[in-house]
Amino acid sequence: MTRSDLVEELAARFAQLTHRDAEYAVKTILDAMSDALVRGHRIEIRGFGSFSVNRRPPRIGRNPRSGESVQIPEKRVPHFKPGKALREAVDAKTAELDAKEAKVRKA
Repeated sequence: MTRSDLVEELAARFAQLTHRDAEYAVKTILDAMSDALVRGHRIEIRGFGSFSVNRRPPRIGRNPRSGESVQIPEKRVPHFKPGKALREAVDAKTAELDAKEAKVRKA
């Protein structure tokens, strides 16, 4: 699902929202989440999951073309950990789809 798909879904579910309002709402939420992660805060959405920032320490890597050693600096990267409800929903839905595919293959 892309950002524009999310805007379309939001506009379709809430008839009182114009497409422009839905786009503004999605942009506002994503900007607020980005700003919180930049400031080093953790975001937790119950039933969905949590976002946090992980630190990757500096390390020595290799240039695959020349084989030369390269110093890779420390990085801070966003990390998503799905919540229990999301994990269970995805597992149940994929198991259901796999069962349907197995029936189709047998027929």
